Amino acid sequence: MSEVSHFLDSLEVNLYKVLEQLETLKQENQRLKSELNDSQQRSEQQSAVIADWEGKYESLKMANSILGSSESAKQAKLKINTLIREIDHCIAQLSE
Repeated sequence: MSEVSHFLDSLEVNLYKVLEQLETLKQENQRLKSELNDSQQRSEQQSAVIADWEGKYESLKMANSILGSSESAKQAKLKINTLIREIDHCIAQLSE
């Protein structure tokens, strides 16, 4: 009888240890989920900032290509007029 009692006591102790570990793991899992959510939000925010900067960069690249790096304002206007004529020509071809 004493062996059975000892076995049951040991089983009970082990069961409590497992339950404590389960609770600890649940808490750790919750903490990790929270950290993951925070990281995902930061990543989304950084992606939005990157997309914004990429848009600004493309706009700047376009402006520099139109203006040229060392050309005068007159030459830039000529480039713009050429682009407008090309667009008008494309519209005319689409209208046909």
